[in-house]
Amino acid sequence: MSRIFHTRDLFLFCMAVIYMIAFASLYIQIPGLYGDNGILPAKLVIGKEANTWDELLDDQPTLLKLTPKLGLTVQQGMDLLCFAGLAVSMLCVVCKSMRDTVSFILLWMLYFSLYQVGQTFLWFQWDILLLEAGFLTILIAPFNLQIPIKAMKISFYHVHDSITLWLVRWLLFRLMFSSGVVKLTSKCPTWWGLSALSWHFESQCIPTPLAWWWHHLPQWFLQLSVVGTYVIEIAVPFLFFAPVRTLRLFAFWCQVFLQLLIIVTGNYNFFNLLTIALCIPLLDDEFLGYPQRKTSSGIINKIACLAAFGYLSYQTVLLFGLNINDDFTVTSKIAFTEKDFDRFLGVVTPWTIYFGAFSFAFEVLVALVRCFTEVKGLFWKNWAAIQCVLFTMLAASVFAISLVPYSSLHKEGQKVVPPQAKALHGRLSAFHLTSSYGLFRRMTGVGGRPEVVIEGSNSLESGWKEYEFYYKPGTLNKRPAVVAPHQPRLDWQMWFAALGSYQHNPWFLNLAYRLLTNEKDVLDLIQYNPYPNKPPKYLRAKLYKYHFSKKTTKNKGAWWTRELTGEYLPVVSKDEKTLVDYLKHAGIITEKVKKSKKQKVESMVTMAIQWLRDMIGQPEGFTFVMTVLLTSVTIKVLASMIMS
Repeated sequence: MSRIFHTRDLFLFCMAVIYMIAFASLYIQIPGLYGDNGILPAKLVIGKEANTWDELLDDQPTLLKLTPKLGLTVQQGMDLLCFAGLAVSMLCVVCKSMRDTVSFILLWMLYFSLYQVGQTFLWFQWDILLLEAGFLTILIAPFNLQIPIKAMKISFYHVHDSITLWLVRWLLFRLMFSSGVVKLTSKCPTWWGLSALSWHFESQCIPTPLAWWWHHLPQWFLQLSVVGTYVIEIAVPFLFFAPVRTLRLFAFWCQVFLQLLIIVTGNYNFFNLLTIALCIPLLDDEFLGYPQRKTSSGIINKIACLAAFGYLSYQTVLLFGLNINDDFTVTSKIAFTEKDFDRFLGVVTPWTIYFGAFSFAFEVLVALVRCFTEVKGLFWKNWAAIQCVLFTMLAASVFAISLVPYSSLHKEGQKVVPPQAKALHGRLSAFHLTSSYGLFRRMTGVGGRPEVVIEGSNSLESGWKEYEFYYKPGTLNKRPAVVAPHQPRLDWQMWFAALGSYQHNPWFLNLAYRLLTNEKDVLDLIQYNPYPNKPPKYLRAKLYKYHFSKKTTKNKGAWWTRELTGEYLPVVSKDEKTLVDYLKHAGIITEKVKKSKKQKVESMVTMAIQWLRDMIGQPEGFTFVMTVLLTSVTIKVLASMIMS
């Protein structure tokens, strides 16, 4: 069996990098999003200060309940947790010995604590995915204990690593398979008609410049690309558990290829990097360049690969009606019905659960055998076996609770989930140890992407000027941004807001009020404020439909065209009674409390947090995240050169 020592190290390194990106991206947005004068002040949702363990875990478990003991406000507490996460993750990136269980427990607790008060700006699928992957990383990382007695030095590697890394493969399977399935179960006509990518590139939240070019590719190619997406997301994930190494590597490259295409055409922050990290357990040390014992692949493996590739190709041609035309274009259409797919899903969903259980049991059996065949010394053989049993119990529990959200794909799958697993999932659901996934369930922006444009003026009749955001489409000649792996959470929510109404996005009214009062922390999240010296008297928002410009107009400097479709937010002023009443009810406007003449003594922690905030300032998000990332990688490279 192939070694996975260095493979595990690579996975831990990648998870540390992703944590670092996530904390760095969030840190610079805290004042504008969650500060006392932010859009959604975190102090309004945090529970009371925790004095006991039960109070800390009750209702809304978060470390922010402890920060008042340090004399910190909620905003300062978020700064502290975020900076602590940034510091720990940077140490993990630079130093291999820091990538242990303790470090990843800290990282998970810190991100989970921030997620608890993140509200709508932090409740994305990739944040939930990071929490689940981060929890699995805790099980994968070594304790890295070094007992002084040389003979008792604990190994950095363990036989049970294959068991815990299997959980990552299972998570990757659930993520990809579910994402492919929901596109069809949603009954979205664009996914069934293979036309989804004709709209996706211009309608996604923050497209890249390459998205403009992909949008103008021939329709037959875009349809064929949808077929490829279905194959990679629904069919290929079954190869994650193949006993043949070549098939696993094929599955790895398919997933990486898809994620790289998404990266170059869309800004999805750290999500695609996280998905690629989840693909690492499909590899082994030989793939990473570490020599292994040569074993004969055998004719059986070659036959298995030919059979798998042949069957996959045959079914793809059959189910999607692929046909090569005389002009070398390819026509494609879905050759099965919704009822056919429902029957398929009703059979496959339960069997994937059985298959997962069998694959897990096989992985455990192999690990136990290795305990007694590869570990030297009777004591260490038994010690390795004990560890395998303990981690098998933990991994089995995680696998069991993951079946609950996964089985929601079809009612037949729900029937085979043991009631004990459902009960355990219910008790642990507050910690988001496992979740359901399903990206791009329905294609939005069909017929043009809806976009909200905010305008301010000092007169109701004229003089309206637009606020320009950093990354989302606004000015027609503004080049689409490259912002990943940073996630501008306000720009993202503006995209979601455009899909509904301001009544369904009450935070939008908070944003409007902050703009009417020229709140600096919020304006730092926006690129251009047309009223820098004095806020406007009135504010309104209009709804447009944006389209990528045609190839003929692109050369004139316009990346977009737009048409007005209606009003999103009627004209408001900061003193309007309806708005003021809502803001008071939401806690955004509060009665001013007379300050005590007695000066509050700031603690060292408070001063340190404020000093760091003042030193870092408010840099542009992408620049800050890339600076942190490149600095950490540079330090690691230099340290490696010095050590060698």
